[in-house]
Amino acid sequence: MPTAEEIKQRIESGIPGASAVVDGPDGVHFEAAVAADAFAGLSRIQQHRMVMDIFAGELGGSIHALSLKTTIPSQGQAT
Repeated sequence: MPTAEEIKQRIESGIPGASAVVDGPDGVHFEAAVAADAFAGLSRIQQHRMVMDIFAGELGGSIHALSLKTTIPSQGQAT
């Protein structure tokens, strides 16, 4: 079972320049706020897919749920 810190590290490693804040109080349901300039020009769905692809095969298993908010730091927009 991954921890919130492990998920944070994986997001930040998987998306260059990303900054993530992850909470997972019960160890299977996680919430992540991810800021990355790499999201610029992408739709909200594409931004979320970029994060979710990091955990391919784990969602619904060891990670039961991952709720996302994405931000483009230079624009200050959360989606």
